[in-house]
Formats: sequence, C-alpha cells, structure tokens
Amino acid sequence: MEMSDSRVIAAPRDEVWAALLSADVLGECVPGCKEMTGSPEEGFEATVVQKVGPVKATFKGAVTLTDMVERESLTLSGEGKGGAAGFAKGGAKVRLEDGDDPDTTVLHYDVEAKVGGKLAQLGSRIIDGFARKMADQFFDRFTDAVEGPDDADEAEEAQAEHEGKKKGWFHRLRKG
Repeated sequence: MEMSDSRVIAAPRDEVWAALLSADVLGECVPGCKEMTGSPEEGFEATVVQKVGPVKATFKGAVTLTDMVERESLTLSGEGKGGAAGFAKGGAKVRLEDGDDPDTTVLHYDVEAKVGGKLAQLGSRIIDGFARKMADQFFDRFTDAVEGPDDADEAEEAQAEHEGKKKGWFHRLRKG
C-alpha cells in the first residue's frame, strides 16, 4: 500500500522538525502505541497494540530515522513483529516546506506499508484501508500535538480526544 498527502501545520518549521525527532511526540501519535523509547540517533523501540479485521496483535519493533536533512526531510521506517499474527513494516518519507504564512509549515508525506503472516491473509482491501487509516490518524495526531491554540479561550476548548492531551501540548512544552 502506498499513499501520499500533505498537511499545513500552524507552527514554524523548527518546531515541526523538533516534534518529528521526539520519542514523546511519536509515541503519542502512533495509534495503539503503548511505549516508545529511544532517540533519533539510536532509533526508537516501540510496543503497539492493533486490531486489523479479526486479528488483534501486540507488535514489538523498531523505528529508525534515516536520510535526515535538518529542517527539510527525513524517512521514518518501522518494522514490528506480532507473533502468530505476522509482521508489519512500513515507512514515511517526510518533507517540510515553509507555508504561505511565516508561522506555518507544509508537511508532505509518502507512506508505504507491507504485512506478512496471518495479516497478509486478510486481503489487500482490508490491509490498505487499515494502513491508510493508521497514516491519517498519525498525521492528525501529529498536527494536533504541534499546533498551539491561538488564544487562552481556545486553549481551554482545545481538548484532544487522545488520552486527555490538549491540542498543541508539544507547542506549549517548547514555549514554556
């Protein structure tokens, strides 16, 4: 499965870049992620629980960042083994550009995903739909984590659904 898309993020490029390199941000953004540790230099270790069709599995695996051009692009690659369920591997080539406004960044991504084992037996339509949903959820959560609310009233109203985190939590962490 392959897909491409882009997002306009209401944050400067430096902030978006820093978020891409943060284990905390990546862990919050990967759907089903129970744990994410590591660093951009060494790579990240992750535990992710997912249900694909009738198959539910806990994947343990690694995420690496390669082809890094600071503040411009990188490749996120991950591979996880889910025991009897099989394996999943994939990656996203991410490219950053300045937005029309100086405080916005355009994030472009090309995603590729592959599965094997029991998961592969589910059929390409189920797998492709699941992979597309995972990519959309990741980049939605990433955008929410990075963007900060415009004012204090919005900050109170901008409660994210994901584990009670407020929209823009990474933005406020870096500003604080």
